[in-house]
Amino acid sequence: QVQPVETGGGLVQPGGSLRLSCAASGMIRDAMNWYRQAPGKEREWVGGIEPNGYTKFADSVKGRFTISRERAKPTIYLQMNSLKPEDTGVYYCNVPRTNSWGQGTQVTVSS
Repeated sequence: QVQPVETGGGLVQPGGSLRLSCAASGMIRDAMNWYRQAPGKEREWVGGIEPNGYTKFADSVKGRFTISRERAKPTIYLQMNSLKPEDTGVYYCNVPRTNSWGQGTQVTVSS
């Protein structure tokens, strides 16, 4: 079972932007999701992309986050704009078909 690999996390000021990547070898045609977990909170779904490119998002990030897939490659991106301190957490990539999870990447939004 191939484990997705997330990259791109870091520290950003409120209002800033960050782009996360998730590479999942062999999963070009799979639906993929992003989740996040803030300190002391449950892991929550952020958004996802279907094989046909359709995307959907949690209300808390709708209009600020987008997900895209690199053409013919098993890589998706989470573009995060207008970041808020409450977006802080570890962001995980998930492939639902195989229930594969990455190790996560830390995003911290703070001034």
